Amino acid sequence: MSTILGTDVGRDNRVVCLADLATGVQVISAATPVTEIDRVFRADRQLRSLVVHDDGVHFLLSREQVEFTLTGRLGYGRGLHARSTARQMVPENSFFLPGTMSLATAAQRVLELPEGNRYRDVLVLTDDGPRVVSVSQIFERLSADFRYAALHDSLTGLPNRRQLEERGSTSIEDAGDITRLGVLYIDLDGFKAINDTFGHQTGDEILVGFAERLRHVIRPTDVLARLGGDEFAVLLVDVDEGQLRAIADRVVLGASVPFVCDGHLLHVSASVGIAMAGDVAAEQELSPLDALLRHADGAMLKAKQAGKRQVARLDGHGEAAPIVRNALIRRRLPEAFETRAFSLHYQPQLDLASGDCSAVEALLRWTDPVLGAVSPAEFIPIMELSGDIHRIGQRVINEVCAQARTWLDAGTSRRVAVNVSPLQLAARTIVPELLEALTRHGVPPALIQVEITEGAAITDLPRAIGQLEQLRGAGISIALDDYGTGFSSLALLRSLPLTTVKIDKTFIDHIDSSPADALLVGGIIDTAHALGLTVTAEGVERPCQLQLLRDLRCDAVQGYLISRPVAPDDLPPTQISDAAAPNDFGGPRPA
Repeated sequence: MSTILGTDVGRDNRVVCLADLATGVQVISAATPVTEIDRVFRADRQLRSLVVHDDGVHFLLSREQVEFTLTGRLGYGRGLHARSTARQMVPENSFFLPGTMSLATAAQRVLELPEGNRYRDVLVLTDDGPRVVSVSQIFERLSADFRYAALHDSLTGLPNRRQLEERGSTSIEDAGDITRLGVLYIDLDGFKAINDTFGHQTGDEILVGFAERLRHVIRPTDVLARLGGDEFAVLLVDVDEGQLRAIADRVVLGASVPFVCDGHLLHVSASVGIAMAGDVAAEQELSPLDALLRHADGAMLKAKQAGKRQVARLDGHGEAAPIVRNALIRRRLPEAFETRAFSLHYQPQLDLASGDCSAVEALLRWTDPVLGAVSPAEFIPIMELSGDIHRIGQRVINEVCAQARTWLDAGTSRRVAVNVSPLQLAARTIVPELLEALTRHGVPPALIQVEITEGAAITDLPRAIGQLEQLRGAGISIALDDYGTGFSSLALLRSLPLTTVKIDKTFIDHIDSSPADALLVGGIIDTAHALGLTVTAEGVERPCQLQLLRDLRCDAVQGYLISRPVAPDDLPPTQISDAAAPNDFGGPRPA
């Protein structure tokens, strides 16, 4: 077992079943005279019921039932029952429930009783003997448990976001100096890797252990909450910047101590964003607490981008707007996944020799109801930080293969290029995911091209090469995207098992006006051809660029002159008779 689960962080006096709520009760023999039963009830006015034991069977006998029987309609009950025993007092339809039954199930059983019996005490049978509980106790505790569950995280026992908002609103209203309110936004670094490697149970143990460490770091007046996943927040009242940063530093230090789970020494770290209420301008669409949280969330992203395992604060000098937007993008991503708000558009590539326009590149698009259209240049880096890149990558691969199959069935074969993040290569999931999707949809491997982005460093080159070689061996072509913008060199062109080089738009923009740029592009094309690679030029927008690229023996072009990225049904024809006239198949000429 893990050494971090030794503390019960749940609700005190937790009630799991009826036996936990029920109380002991006096047991009497079925042969007990009614007069003795009457005496017992008269001696203790607080006594509500007794349990009658009759040959191994238990029955509940309530004060109300005894008094009703002994009084009788004409007041002669005691005389009539002077020689009766408890056995004659037992009701015909005795009701009991097992002590192991949950409160919710017990409440349902009570509601199924005839209305006149719903308000009596309930006999609870346990291994330790009979107990009794009132119906009001069941429903009151159930109501309290529901409220507790609504305001607490079920895993760690911490307040959840709803309780944070309730208590935060009160704190803000009661604050004498609102500028002395502060927030920590905490995110665990490396947590997804532990979840993927050791399983969710180990991940849960890490979260519980980290929550317990946070309890010992914050002050008694602070509100600590789990927001979801591996994210936590702390609301601090009557705090200055120095105190806020000191607590944040202790959070980072506390997270750096390894966790021991099932004999494994597991390392995570924490990135913490801090924000003071004085940092945040009022926003009409957000509550003061939400604005503060969003600001701190942006600061946390800044800490991650700076290398993780540190504390960051937005400086307020033009820095807040883009980072706070990034934080909002990150918070909108879960809903985008749930509502399937992502879609794929396709941009054609024109083969300059044949006029063939069947090859396309799949491009991810996202329109959010709050943010509007969000550029991949904004949300892809955030997905790479959060780990969501693997989730969206798998979805894109599946949709691309499904669309390729649709085109095949329609008699229009198209090769589709799909972008792959270096993080997908590092996770070693791209090969099995892609090959499985090809098999499931019945798509020939030659109809898929994998594009790896040149602008992002490949951290483990041998591993990446091994995976790309597996894809090449399966018949899938490999393209190096955005060539010239990042980390590539001629040596890398020789090392990677490529089939295509795509020259970045920044090199194409001025080739028709800058001889130096044209010379550089020509050199790239010649070098790629010498290595046996084909070349695609990106960002072609003017006919003169197209003609010059033809003269430089570029193999294919892509850009707004040919077509913007469009939905599958809006793609231009796969063949054009005159490759020099791209407008014939729907590509708008720029004004």
